Amino acid sequence: MLIGCSPSYDTSQAQQVEASNKQTLAQAESSLPHKAVVYQVFTRLYGNTNTTNKPWGTIDENGVGKFSDFTDIALKDIKSLGVTHVWYTGVPHHAVINDYTQIGISNDDPDVVKGRAGSPYAVKDYYNVNPDLADNPANRLAEFESLIARTHQNGMKVLIDIVPNHVARNYQSLSAPEGVEDFGFSDDNTVEYAKNNDFYYVIGQDFSVPDAINGYQALGGEAHPLSDGQFKESPAKWTGNGSRLAKPDANDWYETVKINYGVKPDGSYDFPRLPAGFEHKSAAEHYQFWQQQDAKDIPNSWRKFEHIAQYWLAKGVDGFRYDMAEMVPVEFWSYLNSHIKHAKTDAFLLAEVYNPNLYRAYIQQGKMDYLYDKVDLYDTLKAIIHDKKSTAQIAVDQAKVADIEAHMLHFLENHDEQRINSPDFAGTPEAALPAMVVSTLISRSPTLVYFGQDVGEPARENGGFGQATRTSIFDYVGVPAHQRWMNNGKFDGGQSTEQEKALRDYYQRLLNLSHSAPALKGEYQELDTYQRKQNVVGYDNKVFAFSRFSEQQKMLVISNFDQHNGKQFSLTLPQSLLKAWQFNHTETQYMHDVLSQIQVVYPIETQADGTAKLEITLAPLQSMVMVL
Repeated sequence: MLIGCSPSYDTSQAQQVEASNKQTLAQAESSLPHKAVVYQVFTRLYGNTNTTNKPWGTIDENGVGKFSDFTDIALKDIKSLGVTHVWYTGVPHHAVINDYTQIGISNDDPDVVKGRAGSPYAVKDYYNVNPDLADNPANRLAEFESLIARTHQNGMKVLIDIVPNHVARNYQSLSAPEGVEDFGFSDDNTVEYAKNNDFYYVIGQDFSVPDAINGYQALGGEAHPLSDGQFKESPAKWTGNGSRLAKPDANDWYETVKINYGVKPDGSYDFPRLPAGFEHKSAAEHYQFWQQQDAKDIPNSWRKFEHIAQYWLAKGVDGFRYDMAEMVPVEFWSYLNSHIKHAKTDAFLLAEVYNPNLYRAYIQQGKMDYLYDKVDLYDTLKAIIHDKKSTAQIAVDQAKVADIEAHMLHFLENHDEQRINSPDFAGTPEAALPAMVVSTLISRSPTLVYFGQDVGEPARENGGFGQATRTSIFDYVGVPAHQRWMNNGKFDGGQSTEQEKALRDYYQRLLNLSHSAPALKGEYQELDTYQRKQNVVGYDNKVFAFSRFSEQQKMLVISNFDQHNGKQFSLTLPQSLLKAWQFNHTETQYMHDVLSQIQVVYPIETQADGTAKLEITLAPLQSMVMVL
């Protein structure tokens, strides 16, 4: 059931609208020049050359990357991976444990800051950037604007985070344009809820810092003038993850407070709802709908975030990644995204959504361009690597999103997930290469790659608050495999191992292929089910095959997830695929592998029953990307 809609017209009309909508969507997607490749970089860590990695180390002890580390050489290196968009993570000014009082920034309390470097998702000032990232903190915004310009000059677009569900407990904008009020400035904090309050309040109770668990101490126990187990907030506000306790649990997002979007404490909505059928309407039509609403019916928080988004678009930012988007009502996204698209039609809008039941609502009604494909495809690929699922599940997962596949962004790493090369994921970077090939090539959706992934970063460091297997987003740390590739700003792999350089070369070939291959703008047909029904000898639960094709190019992708055993089988191409390919049966056709770039051709042998066969031999963990 789509959120905010109920059917009010007959089925035939709905089918006609849906068909028209699909045709419009197909035309828009066919005009795209390529599949997007998003390079997520944790901005604080990317350029850091310090290798100390002391737990709870200070910025001076462990070092920090800067905007200026993204030189033209660095950006050309990123672009060489086929990257179209750089997601600069952790840019908006969030709470940090550093003294910037000399430029007017208030100190942050360690009792409500996670780590020493702070969580990038506890934003303190939406109209400026993290002072840690600037060579001259007083000039930090201009330094980021220069980075935006350099990124554009190097042929890539810029994404930053917007965190709509919550802000830092100590939100305080020093840089808001004239007339813009801070979150909560005009709130009536004598009531738990009011539509135009930015926050929810725990009436009659003051905030209390959570009790520590597992021996946790702020700053690792280091003395600090503000680290006293107290933080003044009266009355207490609801915590970012929705806790209504004045003293949240240590596992709650206690460093943040939840934003009120006009959702009453009982869960009912206090804002205009989208009419039935709006899942079929364009962003421009959504914009017109919101223009027609009475301004007093729009919650203050909606207008604040719309202003924030427009502020960054005016700075040259090309799009946003939205944190925990499903915790915010879909009507707000319709409002915000339609306003963004009105200002910048090609803005790139990516949302963190984990509930498959909400996917279509957030795409069709919320006007998101892309959502994380985490719960199905990512989880399945990881389970296959762990020998917990068959590759047959990949086809099942892809079928679930067949109507929205172009909107489901694929990844194997990001800042929330374990590094591939950690023992809890794949144990070696090579063990996930078949998964990376499938993830990258199976649909028209963008691919996201996390910095350091392409050189096999294992994330063994314990930064303090952050733990090993994930590169810490809370601490000042170095990223050793990436640092070796970076080679003190040369970005030539001068300190990398041969294994790291080979892995980087593989990623470079794969991502550039995904960026440019005509077949990947076209259709998908899975071949896995057919092979299993035909009981193809040698094709087992560690193999997966599918086709991508367009008028310009026919492609087969065949991957062996087995780390120890090679595979040999006759891949059968069914009549349905050959018909879609407009295959010429009258003469022998040949394919070649564009991933390995080995100069060998593979004949397609036609069969009497109208099918065709291709003899395939795969080494352990090998993938072939065959084109006709």
